[in-house]
Amino acid sequence: MPDDTLAELAVLGVPRLGLVGDVGDAQVCAMLVEETVARFGAIGILVNNAGTIRRAPAVSHSEEDWTTVLGVNLSAVFRLMQHAGRHMLAQGHGKIINIASMLTFQGGVNVASYAAAKGGVGQLTKAFANEWAGKGVNVNAIAPGYMATDNTAVLQKDQVRSEQILARIPAGRWGTPEDLAGAAVFLASSASDYIHGHILAVDGGWLSR
Repeated sequence: MPDDTLAELAVLGVPRLGLVGDVGDAQVCAMLVEETVARFGAIGILVNNAGTIRRAPAVSHSEEDWTTVLGVNLSAVFRLMQHAGRHMLAQGHGKIINIASMLTFQGGVNVASYAAAKGGVGQLTKAFANEWAGKGVNVNAIAPGYMATDNTAVLQKDQVRSEQILARIPAGRWGTPEDLAGAAVFLASSASDYIHGHILAVDGGWLSR
């Protein structure tokens, strides 16, 4: 958890714990959940938000990049859902929110590993929801549209590609991380108790065009 987030929680008087690790490492995934449960006695919400991307034409996409992207963007999601889910199933309730992508639905260009991982996130979301919906655990996903983040810095700097992207977004702008906050709060709250296996697009209308 970033230091500024911990500082904000401190001001609010909210119990907090900051843990750091590479979720591409299976042992780190286990540690994050177990340390959280040890500190707070339970785990009620899991947001799988870690991600990375490697850009290269499919013909030259390296094995190393493939392994790295799949490890962080897909395998870690599976492991963290398993670890957190065991506690949630035992307590009879829990909310899991996976961060998917527009490439959960589309193939993209020069991002074969990322597209494969995010497609997999969508299917994992549905598969886990099928098994856990009747046991009090909600598993859903948010699919952000084109967000102005470090992952899209290359696209934002490419004037031609950026204009192409903006031309297809009915909202007429890149999204921001703040645009995702409402969807995350909704899926983490009791307002979404009857929603299972859903992939909520927060995309400025990208998919409708």
